Amino acid sequence: MVVKSTLHSIESERAEWETVIADFSRTPRLAKLLRHLGELYFANRADEINEFQIATTVFGRSEVVFDSSSDSIARVEAHRLRKKLKEYYETQAQDHSVVISLPPGGYVPSFFHRPEASTARQPASVGAQTTDLDSSESEGSSNPPDSPAPPVAGQKDLPESPKMSSRWRPGRKVLWAFGAVVLLSCATIFLLRKHTARQDQGGVQNGAAAASESAPPPTGQDGAPIRLLCGYDGAPRIDSSGAYWAADSYFAGGIARARPDPYITRTSDPMLFDHWRLDEMKYDIPLKPGPYELHLYFVAPTNDEAGRSYIEVLINGKTLLTGFNIRDDAQGADVADERIFKDIYPAEDGKLHLAFTSEKSTPSINAIEIIPGIPHKQLPIRLVAQSSAVRDHLGNLWHSDAYALGGSITDQPEIVTGTPDPKLYAQERFGHFSYAIPVDPRGRYTLILHFAELYWAADPGVGRRVFNVYCNGKTLLENFDIFKEAGSLHGLAKTFSHLKPTKEGKLDITFEPIENNATVSAIEVIDESE
Repeated sequence: MVVKSTLHSIESERAEWETVIADFSRTPRLAKLLRHLGELYFANRADEINEFQIATTVFGRSEVVFDSSSDSIARVEAHRLRKKLKEYYETQAQDHSVVISLPPGGYVPSFFHRPEASTARQPASVGAQTTDLDSSESEGSSNPPDSPAPPVAGQKDLPESPKMSSRWRPGRKVLWAFGAVVLLSCATIFLLRKHTARQDQGGVQNGAAAASESAPPPTGQDGAPIRLLCGYDGAPRIDSSGAYWAADSYFAGGIARARPDPYITRTSDPMLFDHWRLDEMKYDIPLKPGPYELHLYFVAPTNDEAGRSYIEVLINGKTLLTGFNIRDDAQGADVADERIFKDIYPAEDGKLHLAFTSEKSTPSINAIEIIPGIPHKQLPIRLVAQSSAVRDHLGNLWHSDAYALGGSITDQPEIVTGTPDPKLYAQERFGHFSYAIPVDPRGRYTLILHFAELYWAADPGVGRRVFNVYCNGKTLLENFDIFKEAGSLHGLAKTFSHLKPTKEGKLDITFEPIENNATVSAIEVIDESE
């Protein structure tokens, strides 16, 4: 069912927008964000809405130094607004005829019209919405029967449906009107469910991160992933790829603490590191039988001196990490550190037992993630240099940019050819930068780097961008020139096999400029184990 925009529907949408802003007065940051998004939307400038624009215009971030990979202010506030709108329409605004939502993974507001909702809150001049079926006889409509809806500036008119013919008999029109209401109701329910549906490990709808805000967080007991924010006791939170993270549970011992240091590098989801569980502790996490992949998230505080923070991590009574120094492992304080382990199984009692003990200092953990795995093989890691996740033509999920230090991400996507997945190449991280990608240290890995020349568009493009790429001290690309090999706006992939991780379980990839900036659009890591 396609709903036509009319002057009446625009007026009702604008009226609802103003009403919601007034009702959100107690949350001024969300009201300010909604007002800004609506102003651009109603001015036909929705194409200007993006993460950079929101961060700098609404929340006062510097246009010079803002980096979306380390500052998630726009994503965080958009998530809060998305959640607030959903709660609003489920409670005090159940009778509103217009519903405003913020689709997951995007910042442009959407307006849905409830065909059976009360219109009491709309202005008296607002008539019934017009669909591709005949509804012009609704009470309050300013159009005569069977006349087309007034045009909306800047919007193309939809083809007139043959079902709107004036030759219909009145009895038949009543049946069609009834059918229109039923179909429109079904379509509305379908769209609302689609906007809240999530898929495992983040769920992306049409290339954007789809965050389910109505499904319960996973428990692990049904075979679903389990994600815990250690030391946190609030409502579930959603990361940049749409995955649910639950409050801390299954623990014994330890002390919950909020992390005082606001800034953290090498993560697209700083909220994973907002809290700690400190001191000696254990977790007894119920799991179904089968192989799992364990991700442990750490960060060392600014006042932690290197050489002092040695801890031990045990799994089902066996040593997993010994002499573990968070600061050394992350190569600095306030740097996100992730350790990954494959072939993890619950004990005979159906639980995974994790213990954090002290060797020379107080143990700490920020987050725990347990994902159903593949025997002897780490799940692929796929990253795209964008603020939102992308799903490729094979259905693989590419997570938003993470593990990076240095450089910047472009905010305007380009159209790239020569690939079945142009969205993967639409943006880039550019500059002098590195990635520290966590892997199980026992494996060997294939690394696939995806490039496209997005800036130099014409001759003489050759020689304008030249750079080197290294991985764990090994040269992968030397004097690399994307334009020379693929031209402009054309996808190019480079594959490197049998890469050995560092003892810390990292693939440290460095992009070193020689002429102008280095660049990369997407990164893929595949475990070569059989």
